[in-house]
Amino acid sequence: MPELRKDPVLGRWVIIATERARRPDQFLSQLQDSPPEKPCPFCEGSESKTSPEIYSVRNRHTDANTPGWDLRVVPSIVPFLRIEGDLDRRGRGLYDIMNGVGAHEVVIETPRHIANMADLPPEQITKIISCYIDRINDLEKDSRFKYVLVFKNYGWSAGGGSTRHSRSQIIATPVNPKRVKEELIGARKYYEYHERCVFCDVIRQELASPERLILDIDGFIAIAPFAARFPFEVWILPKKHSCDFTALDMNARGELARIMQKVLLKLKKGLNDPPYNYVLHTAPFRRSKVGYWKSIDSDYHWHIEIMPRLTRVAGFEWGTGFYICPLPPEDGAKFLREVQV
Repeated sequence: MPELRKDPVLGRWVIIATERARRPDQFLSQLQDSPPEKPCPFCEGSESKTSPEIYSVRNRHTDANTPGWDLRVVPSIVPFLRIEGDLDRRGRGLYDIMNGVGAHEVVIETPRHIANMADLPPEQITKIISCYIDRINDLEKDSRFKYVLVFKNYGWSAGGGSTRHSRSQIIATPVNPKRVKEELIGARKYYEYHERCVFCDVIRQELASPERLILDIDGFIAIAPFAARFPFEVWILPKKHSCDFTALDMNARGELARIMQKVLLKLKKGLNDPPYNYVLHTAPFRRSKVGYWKSIDSDYHWHIEIMPRLTRVAGFEWGTGFYICPLPPEDGAKFLREVQV
């Protein structure tokens, strides 16, 4: 019989469709045709094909926008939001409008033409994590912005485009995204009732009963969430409570890089290099509405959500807000635990 599971943070229900369930090895990714790849604008030596860099990790005695770099950040050439202008929030009848002000940046993660972050060494992923932190801290200085989302689209069907060069994106928004707000509200309600962080309670339970535990490395764990929306969905969480991703010290950045690489390698090897998205959820900027974020340092817990694109969201999901997952997360976790990398 299908099983309904409730997400302990959002209160969102998920259907674990056991009657439609497939074995984990039946989810092996079938590579989809994508447009032919054109000359890559992100490789070392092609710096003139991107916007001028706004951040880089490069060798000494090399100039901006020239070869000799390990990592570059450039403004998107087709930004969702633009850095210029005032918000000018206004009403039009009962509708709220504001200008599309924000920031949209592309993190070029390696000078080499490598597609999947899984194939980068942990030392390079550590540099990427440090880049995220530096860019979030810099964007926080702009009082127009309330939130910064870091995300990756890998593979054609995950929105990664036809250029197969490892990169991620950073978008600063003038409002807090609804998905993040729902987490913040759910975490605060749990804290007000239990006087504990819901994410910390999840970590304790998954460590005590590890059927959904995938990896436990240094200060981080990777789990299949109890109410997984997608087959082989993975969450990476720090075991030490923190609401701010930017608070990671250098040692913790290296630990996070190691567990991220192992998780991504397990997905690549076990599922035939599937397309995936990942998103970083961290606390929003806190500089307005005195008292509004009164307990956020105690009730919220930053984390990374990795979502392989192995199924499609269809009419029932769009119409109800339910997700249908045809693989129990316990089975997905067991499969990924056993993939040797």
